[in-house]
Amino acid sequence: MNLSVRCRLFIPLFLFLTIGTAPHTFAADWPNWRGPDYNGISLETNWFKTGSTLETVWEAAVGQGYSSVAVVGEKLYTAGNKNNQDIVQCLNARSGTEVWKFSYPCSAGSYPGPRATPAVSDNRVYLISREGRVICLKADSGAEIWSRSVAHELKADLPGWGFAGSPRIQGNLLLLNVGEKGLALDKVTGATIWSSGTGKSGYSTPVVSEVGGRSIVALFSAQNVVGVDLKTGASHWQFPWKTSYDVNAADPLIEGGRMLISSGYGVGATLLKIDGEKPVVIWNNKALRSHFGTPVLWKGFVYGFDGNAGGGTLKCIDWATGTVKWEYAGFGFGSLTMADGKLIIQSERGELAIALASPDGYQELAKRAILKGTCWTVPILANGLIYCRNDAGRLLAISVSATPATP
Repeated sequence: MNLSVRCRLFIPLFLFLTIGTAPHTFAADWPNWRGPDYNGISLETNWFKTGSTLETVWEAAVGQGYSSVAVVGEKLYTAGNKNNQDIVQCLNARSGTEVWKFSYPCSAGSYPGPRATPAVSDNRVYLISREGRVICLKADSGAEIWSRSVAHELKADLPGWGFAGSPRIQGNLLLLNVGEKGLALDKVTGATIWSSGTGKSGYSTPVVSEVGGRSIVALFSAQNVVGVDLKTGASHWQFPWKTSYDVNAADPLIEGGRMLISSGYGVGATLLKIDGEKPVVIWNNKALRSHFGTPVLWKGFVYGFDGNAGGGTLKCIDWATGTVKWEYAGFGFGSLTMADGKLIIQSERGELAIALASPDGYQELAKRAILKGTCWTVPILANGLIYCRNDAGRLLAISVSATPATP
C-alpha cells in the first residue's frame, strides 16, 4: 500500500449507504474556492446527526502549501509544492488514491507552496501559482490545455507573499486578482479579455455580484477595495483600505447592495453601501479583524475569526449593525465554512469542530483534534466528507458518522 495514502474502505461504503437512504439528505459537489455559490456555504443537507463522531477515512500527502480542495463527483483536486515544483493532483475523493498529477517549476517561497485553490468547470481545472502562472488542465486526465505566465506578460507587480486569490469562473470568463484591478481571461483559450495591467494586487479572490443594475467584480488591491465592470474591467468605484504589509486577504461579502470588508493587524471591518456612484460607510469597527480567513454570512449574521494568526477569537457579528452577538476564544485563530445551518471549523492548531450557526451563542456539536502543524486552509464539505489539510501537505478526508446505539 502506498505509504502516503491509508484507506479505510468500510467507511466509504457506509457513507454511500447512509447518503443514499437517509431521508431528505442531499449531497453536493464543491467545485471551486468557497463552494458552488462562492459564499463558503455547502448545499448539502441532513449531513450531521446529533451524537455524530468525526472519523478519518483516508489521508494523503499532497505537498507543502495552503491550497484547499475542489471536489466534483468522484474526483478531488488540490495543489502543493515539492522540491520547487508545484504539483496539481487529482485524487479519488472516496479513497484518496491518485488519479493523475501535473507539475511545473515554481519556487516554494516563504510560507512554502501554492495559496490558491483549483477551480473546475466543463472538464477543465484552473489554477494560478504564487508566481502568477495560470494553467488549464483536462479534469479527467491532467493533460495541459493552455498555460500563461500572466504576471510576467502583463508586468503586474508580485504581492509580497505571492498571488493568493483563487480563480473565479463566471460564464466564459476566468477572473483573477492580478494587477491593481483584476484580470479576465477567456476560460477556453486563455486569451486576455480585459486587464488592469501593472499595479499590486491584494490576496483576495474576485467576487461577482449584481449591484445597482450592474454586474460588478469586487476585489482587494494592495491598498483599496475596487469594483469593476464584469464585461469590460472598467472601474466603477474604489474605496481606500490600508492594512499593514498590504495584507488585504479576506474576500469581500456582498448582499443587498452592501459589502462587508475586513482585515487584520488591528484594522477591523466596514459595511459599505455600494449601489451608487461611490461607496458609503454604514458602520465601521474593530469587532471583526479578518487576517486572511473569509467569514460566512448567514441569515443576517456574520461568522468568522477576529484577529491574526497565532491568536484570534471566533465571533458572530450582526451584519446590519456590526454588533457582536457572541465570541468564543477556545480555538484561537482558524477558518470555517458552513452547511445546513452548521459551522465547520478548523483551528490553526488542527482541531475540527461542528457548531450551530446561531446568534444565540456558540453551541458545539462535535470536536476532534485531527492534524498537527499549522492549519490555515479552510475545511470543506463535499458529498458527505469533510476535507482538511495542514501546511505540510497532510490532507485528510473525515466522515461524519452516527454513534451506534448502546445495546
